[in-house]
Amino acid sequence: FFSSTANEPKMLSRTRPMLARYDVSPHMVKWWKSQLKDNGQVTRHLSPYEQQIVMPFLRTFPKRAYEKFMGSFVYWGGAAVLTLGTASLSDAADAAQDRTHRF
Repeated sequence: FFSSTANEPKMLSRTRPMLARYDVSPHMVKWWKSQLKDNGQVTRHLSPYEQQIVMPFLRTFPKRAYEKFMGSFVYWGGAAVLTLGTASLSDAADAAQDRTHRF
């Protein structure tokens, strides 16, 4: 009643040749029967979880941030000095004007 293998019943003996190809789904065996296997071809790819997308940015971030800061420090520093200087001079001028009209 059963074939020589313990796990496979005799009723599947006709479909055994079709099931011999493991790289194709059983319902697509007829479609892929003329397609040759790639003997020895190795294809490699990196999973999105293995790719390091952010790490190159994090490695170069301090150097790039320093260069950008030093390149634009003249403009930011000049604007800050002008703003703070104008504010302190206007406060001093306002205080001086308030003291002149006391008596």
